[in-house]
Amino acid sequence: MQSICISHVAEHVGEEVELQGWVYNKRSSGSLVFLIVRDGTGFIQGVVAKGEVPDEDFQACDELTQESSLVLRGIIKADKRAPSGYELSVTGVEPLHIAEEYPISLKKHGVDFLMDWRHLWLRTPRQAAILRIRHEIIGAIRTFLDQREFVLVDAPILTPSACEGTTTLFSTDYFDSTAYLSQSGQLYMEAAAMALGKVYCFGPTFRAEKSKTRRHLTEFWMVEPEMAWVDLEGNLKLQEELVSYVVQRVLEQRRDELVTLERDTGKLENIKPPFPRISYDEAVEILNKNGVEFEWGNDFGGGDETVLAEQFGLPVFVHRYPTDIKAFYMKPDPDRPEVCLSADLLAPEGYGEIVGGGQRIDDPELLDLRIREHDLPKEAYVWYTDLRKFGSVPHSGFGLGIERAVAWICGLDHIRETIPFPRLLNRIYP
Repeated sequence: MQSICISHVAEHVGEEVELQGWVYNKRSSGSLVFLIVRDGTGFIQGVVAKGEVPDEDFQACDELTQESSLVLRGIIKADKRAPSGYELSVTGVEPLHIAEEYPISLKKHGVDFLMDWRHLWLRTPRQAAILRIRHEIIGAIRTFLDQREFVLVDAPILTPSACEGTTTLFSTDYFDSTAYLSQSGQLYMEAAAMALGKVYCFGPTFRAEKSKTRRHLTEFWMVEPEMAWVDLEGNLKLQEELVSYVVQRVLEQRRDELVTLERDTGKLENIKPPFPRISYDEAVEILNKNGVEFEWGNDFGGGDETVLAEQFGLPVFVHRYPTDIKAFYMKPDPDRPEVCLSADLLAPEGYGEIVGGGQRIDDPELLDLRIREHDLPKEAYVWYTDLRKFGSVPHSGFGLGIERAVAWICGLDHIRETIPFPRLLNRIYP
């Protein structure tokens, strides 16, 4: 008898098989017991009929509780009435472990309660669907970049300096000095791009932002491509191709999971390049026309980004932000130095920025000036300024936040569900 996963039952109709899993739900009707079983790949109903299994197997069903582990043996049957289209006519039941009273019942619970039990909440169909879509998004990103000859380069997590600003750093003792948890691998990718041409890193990043919004985590994952000899225009073209590819692949490969989440897939079907582009100046005009009092030179908040994105049915690029509100390494526009060659990609439906990037300063003297203007410790950036002294070239890159992309594609209300174990301002457990 072959042991199979639930996801493969369609290949074994009419065959007797073995399934290993956990009891998600149970109900009985006299001589029949209906077991909803999950195994991590899917769900299936097993029908246990008295007289068709050994008496001890039927009696064992009485002891089964939610999340008890077991082995089921039976014949796979096609059944249009079943949620999965298939059913297991059980011939044998082998309990492995009878679970204690499960804290998460099938009724609704509050979010704080569920977050305390996050290690068990992951077992529900909704959370499993989100994690599978997350997996697909990550796989799609890597496939897209690998097919375009990008090289994966690992960036350090412990760093001696800031990338995005000194106010959001997590510090830690590092022997006789201080180190910081990485805000971004970008600076290191710039070094790697000068060696390999096109590179990317993928890993966790940390921001000590005291924010409780639905868009912020203190620990999140980011993919950060960096490219030598590529300007802002080439950068934006790659971004829209990447995002479109990822969305379409999720639609192709994870449609069932999107259905589980009740996602309106019609809003995703049209995510194809080119994406609309507006300048920061145009964005300010749009906000003012829509009744938002916004002063030129300020950065956009979440509400501002939502208003801007509502004007378009696609993700929209906002480019050429004021130089003063962007990171020290952003290259000023040669024709208008008060703005820089930067761009953020805002997702539709109120999900805000999912990609941020731009063209980097390639002039060594200008980079030194910007480091001084931002009051950064020069000694921590000697290696970074070296990149402009030994064969400097135009280069650019971007960072795509995995969790924000997952939230948008899945249509989630809060970013906390996008990562297995979220780290928030008020939560580091479990």
